[in-house]
Amino acid sequence: MLIKEVKARKIFNSKREETIQVMVSSNKSKGTASVPSGTSTGTKEVIAFPKNIDYAVNFVNKFNFRNFKFSNFDDFRKLELMLHKYDTTKNWAKIGGNTVLAVEYAILKAFTEKPWYFLSKRAKQLPRPLGKVIGGGKDSDYTVDFQEFLVCSLDAKSFTDTVNANLQVYNKVEQILKSRYTNFKDERDFEGGWTLDLSTEEILDLLKDVTDQVSEELGFKIRIGIDMAASALYNGEFYVYRNYSRDEHYKRLTQDGQIDYVLNLIEKYDLFYVEDPLHEEDFKGFSKLTGLAGKRCLIVGDDLTCTNPIYLRKAIQMKSINSMIVKPNQIGSLVKTREVLNLCKKNKIVPIISHRSGETLDASISQLAVGFNIPLIKSGIYGKEREAKINELYKIEKEIKEIS
Repeated sequence: MLIKEVKARKIFNSKREETIQVMVSSNKSKGTASVPSGTSTGTKEVIAFPKNIDYAVNFVNKFNFRNFKFSNFDDFRKLELMLHKYDTTKNWAKIGGNTVLAVEYAILKAFTEKPWYFLSKRAKQLPRPLGKVIGGGKDSDYTVDFQEFLVCSLDAKSFTDTVNANLQVYNKVEQILKSRYTNFKDERDFEGGWTLDLSTEEILDLLKDVTDQVSEELGFKIRIGIDMAASALYNGEFYVYRNYSRDEHYKRLTQDGQIDYVLNLIEKYDLFYVEDPLHEEDFKGFSKLTGLAGKRCLIVGDDLTCTNPIYLRKAIQMKSINSMIVKPNQIGSLVKTREVLNLCKKNKIVPIISHRSGETLDASISQLAVGFNIPLIKSGIYGKEREAKINELYKIEKEIKEIS
């Protein structure tokens, strides 16, 4: 495939922030792609865009992509070497990691209508969707300490069954909130999670009741997960909570206190997934927690590793995690994203590909999830940008059945 034209323009993401959309025309076909941005971003992430996004758009429109030949995934390495001649920084500070990723996504789509099939012809299993039911932290104006309260079923027979189960939990939670809490304003955060003023304990009690009920109705187990986004809670010495429990709102915990707290939550609520339970530099603390709880729960690094093979290797060496979030725009490179996924596979780290809070209608992560055989995807439940990822996986599920 020879690239004939690459064009870029500004669009808005789900948070009404500016982002980039790239359109690639080749001698075969056309591809269009856009990339999201996060609210809760790790300090190890590459620069999404230079200060002036117009610069990124103009760069793409003026850069000479013509006659760049793409025939296999390794050609992205050649492309990134070309781009690094103009941006010699390690974190894409001049042109932005989102710019690079949007170009790569668009090239992949122009090359093939089925990127998942191009990446892995052996794909037979779709990822299980992790659905956000209730939001807090930086994603919310309320006093909920944790960023995400999630649900997922590892026991459901299909992707579709899991999506439907997540939606049933989501809707039932809404019904209870409306009937039980007069201060519930029927509001959602940027990722579609319900926002409200309740303590962590009250939210988890509610979710436990609802997931148990829906599990009994459907005949398979639905589990609870949390994203603590603990870097936002950490003040350099203590983890500071604003809404700790029913009886105790303000609370300060040391590292050991935080680990004990997480262990208690895993035990009490049968959590199968805990993301960023400690701050983003605490590899030792993660290691201690994983050693104590890793056999029964996914201890997930996000801000800790930021889809970066350097930090993943450190986490592997220190046995800090048994699972990690994969957000391609954290690293601004499909080449390094694949490197991270290969490291995960080699070292039995469970990868979870994820959307961002400021999403677009692009569903490339759904294609990557299937193509790279990623077992879990954080795709959300509510909102057109979240549903675009789910609908893409519905489509792929049908295509896989037809091939089989």
